[in-house]
Amino acid sequence: MGPNYVQIFMLVVLCASTLRVSTANRHGYHRRRTDTPETVVVGGSSANWTFGFDYTYWAFKHGPFYVNDTLVFKYDLPKDNTTHPHSVYLLPNQESFDTCNLTNAVKVADGAQGGGKGFEFVLKEFKPHLFACGGGEGIHCNLGKMKFNVLPLPSRIWY
Repeated sequence: MGPNYVQIFMLVVLCASTLRVSTANRHGYHRRRTDTPETVVVGGSSANWTFGFDYTYWAFKHGPFYVNDTLVFKYDLPKDNTTHPHSVYLLPNQESFDTCNLTNAVKVADGAQGGGKGFEFVLKEFKPHLFACGGGEGIHCNLGKMKFNVLPLPSRIWY
């Protein structure tokens, strides 16, 4: 029996993370130099969690992420009944992530939790975390690029 989708996904992400770290080290760039967990605002302080920002690219550019790092999702609270509020879902598998299918996803933050200091999510396990916004019944995820994945590495290795 061959490898399943999760195993292939983990291998690809691990290879990409390793390449990213080795390339960064070659150019003298280290995202951090401590063994303490980092708190990261998703999208950066100027973008936050918003429609139209490419979070997949952001996660690749910002990584690597590590177990016990905290992701902070900041987004505007819904203003009236004409807007689709942002939320944060954890998707169960790569197929759901690719198609923005929220059917079996777990909502970890609703429209009200991203205001103020934002919603904090701690990466507690060495496993893929597939995040998406559920706003507009998947429209924010599909058209708004409000999705990204991370595979937090178990330890920090510096060269």
